[in-house]
Amino acid sequence: CQCNTTVKYYTMEACLAVEREQDKVLKKLRTLSGSASKKLQEVIDQVNALKEQFSIVPADSVLGPQYSGTVKSCMQDAKDACQSVSTEHKDIHAAISKFGRAVDKNFQSEISGMCVEGVFTGEQGQQLNMVICEHLFRQGKLDVGEKVVQEAGLNIDPTYMEQFGGMNHVLEALRNKDVEPALEWAVVHRDELQRHGSSLEFRLRQLKFVSLISTGRTQEALAYSKVLGQFTPKHTKEIKRLMGCFLFCHRGLEHSPYSDLLDPWHWTDVADVFARDACKLLGLSLESPLGVSLSAGCVALPQLLHLRSVMVQRQVSDIWSRDELPCEVNLGWDKRYHSVFTCPILRQQTSDLNPPVRLACGHTISRDAMKKLVSHSKRLKCPYCPLEMLESDVKDIKF
Repeated sequence: CQCNTTVKYYTMEACLAVEREQDKVLKKLRTLSGSASKKLQEVIDQVNALKEQFSIVPADSVLGPQYSGTVKSCMQDAKDACQSVSTEHKDIHAAISKFGRAVDKNFQSEISGMCVEGVFTGEQGQQLNMVICEHLFRQGKLDVGEKVVQEAGLNIDPTYMEQFGGMNHVLEALRNKDVEPALEWAVVHRDELQRHGSSLEFRLRQLKFVSLISTGRTQEALAYSKVLGQFTPKHTKEIKRLMGCFLFCHRGLEHSPYSDLLDPWHWTDVADVFARDACKLLGLSLESPLGVSLSAGCVALPQLLHLRSVMVQRQVSDIWSRDELPCEVNLGWDKRYHSVFTCPILRQQTSDLNPPVRLACGHTISRDAMKKLVSHSKRLKCPYCPLEMLESDVKDIKF
């Protein structure tokens, strides 16, 4: 907790330092803008006044000493104004340069030292290309994804890409409040959706029913209500509410107890339900792995940069040589996709190299802690109860 607090404090201080320099630059720019506009306007007014004086003088006449002095005075005022604006402009350059140095000082743009060489080579490189292609397919960029497949030499089944194309077509239709493509998809995959306990088809038909009622097509809604009967008794309560909408057809649903059915949120929610169910049937995660990885990297990078600067100052090297990070990075609950076990003996989180193990008595510790308890006779005693056991009685646990 202390490390996280320090990193947050360090990051906030850097932002505040840059913000202070930015405020100084903006203040000088506003001052220069007002001052320069005023001085230049004064010069323009003097020139216009001089032109009016000359307009009454005959074209073939010779200017007298009075007019000559006026012209010289106007020229000198214009020169002084330009010189003053130029000097103030140079001060702005100095402030902008100082702001750039503050950015370079407080935000490290060089992150090459955070990379581990050889991570994405060979098979890992192909896996990265697959992740990039999947992300492009998820975003509906099928043409770009196909180009990456060709240039990277990936072997991807064409039907795999077609599935993403169909999914994006349905999502786009739902954003435009068109329920038909999603309904067709739900009917085709009805058996699979029912096995997963999904209520997607009913939600889609509910949207269509409400759309018919809200647009005044009462007879069509009455005929369509017969389709909703197949979803009883699981959705009996929702169906009763839908039938109650007929009582307010003439007044309008927006002035009825069922006005919440018109909330645009229902379309957004159904789109999310469709995306989740479609990804589940395709064997994919709901979120893009590439998007999750980049988001996690953006959260972790400032902390790791700070850690590296501290380690360099203390002349500590090889902090990235292991398969795990040298410090814990809190990515938030939304980035936790599996259980985490901390050994109660060593107070350390388990890993692939140090997995959790179950003792014969049922207590769980880490493998490293278990090895410290094993005697020369290959026996050990549980640190929490008096039971003794053989090392062979200990079993690995998979969360």
